[in-house]
Parts: sequence; C-alpha cells; structure tokens
Amino acid sequence: MVNVDALNTLARRLSPGAMITDPDLLQSYRQDWSFDPAAGTPIAVVRASTTADVQETLRFANSNNVPVIPRGAGTSVVGGSTAVDGAITLSLERMKSIRVDVSSRTAIVEPGAITNDVKAVAAREGLYYPPDPSSYEICSIGGNAATNAGGPCCIKYGVTSDYILGMTVVLPDGSVAELGGKRIKDTPGLALTKLFVGSEGTLGVITELTLRLIPQPPTPHTLVAFFPLMADAVAAARDITSSIRPS
Repeated sequence: MVNVDALNTLARRLSPGAMITDPDLLQSYRQDWSFDPAAGTPIAVVRASTTADVQETLRFANSNNVPVIPRGAGTSVVGGSTAVDGAITLSLERMKSIRVDVSSRTAIVEPGAITNDVKAVAAREGLYYPPDPSSYEICSIGGNAATNAGGPCCIKYGVTSDYILGMTVVLPDGSVAELGGKRIKDTPGLALTKLFVGSEGTLGVITELTLRLIPQPPTPHTLVAFFPLMADAVAAARDITSSIRPS
C-alpha cells in the first residue's frame, strides 16, 4: 500500500487540486454505469488537466507498482472504469478542449470532451463527426476511442477507429508517443493508432485525438413502409441499398 507521504509527493507534482483522497469524494468514482457490486475503492483519484499530469501519475504508479484505472465520463455499462481496491483512478474529465480545422476537415480534441459537444462544434463549421454511440450525449470522446464505439449509424459511416487519424498517448512508464497526424495517408509503417483504439487503457492513456470530419450530410428523412409479404420487404430493401446506403 502506498503511504500518504508518497501520495502527497505526487499531488505536489500535479496541477492544483488534481488529486482527491477524501474518502467521501472517492465514493463517487468507485462505479460506472455497470453498477458493479464488486467495485473497489481507489486510494486516490487524479483529475488530470494536462498530458503532464497523466505522465506524472503513470510514472508514480509504475515506480510504486500501483494499478491505474483510466476514466472518462464513467458511462461504461460493462465495468470498464470500475475502481479497483488500492488503485489510482485517473480521470480525464477536465480535459475537454475541442478545436476544429476547417481547411483539413479535422478536429483536435482532448479525451474528456463529450461526444455530443464534438458533434456540435463540428456542425457549426458545416462538418460532421459520424460515430453515434447510444450514450453520445453524455459519453466522452476518449471513452469512445478506448472502446472503439460505434452506434446505430455505423453501418453507413463506420465506427470510431474509422475517424481517428492521430493521437497523443502516454505509455505506462510516463513517456509520450505521438501517433499519426492530420493526413488520411500519413507516414508509412505500422498503423499504431489502430492498436490503441479499443484497447481500453491497457496499453496507454490517450490525452489528445485528431479526428477526421466529413461534410455535413443533408437533413435525414425517415421512411416507414408496410409490405404484405416478407419477400416483398426484402426485395424492397435490396432495391434501396443497390443505389444508396441508408444510415
């Protein structure tokens, strides 16, 4: 068990107010939306504001053999951000920056940004970020990347990994890796961004994402049709999808 003096040393290296050790406040970081009854209690919560905060936390954890649970908005329904006894919960909720580059049709976002906010900022520039997990109004873009989230429209538009061009990720030893960039076809070599997307924080902690945006699509229309026979419905669906791909 890490002692209080060691945690205080870490706290002094972080942004002001980043660390929580109050037992009552720790309770709010024990569970996510899975409401796992076996959830543990972290020894501390670090609410990172910068990549440097994440680096310091992972260096400390690596040196002291302390588990780290990365956490975004805490909307996982499968226990992805459930706390573990004796671990540090590393919350990215304060890292919410969103910047859109219209000329390259990209967005540079921090992991704590809410997915719906990314969509809204892109829409103001006539652009569109397609992935739409069911919790997009409240989940974080970092959580989407960590789980490679999709959504109802993924049949037409694809999933999160199809829109991540680059990222900044902090590795377990505290070093920083800059992967990919703004170009769809970037430098040759291994596509390491694909390795980290969907890894749920097991390989490193993402602190910035470069997202591909597309032109805002026309206003959607919904069609409801009734058929006397299943075969007629299947034939109609085939006819529609032969020329367009509905979302």
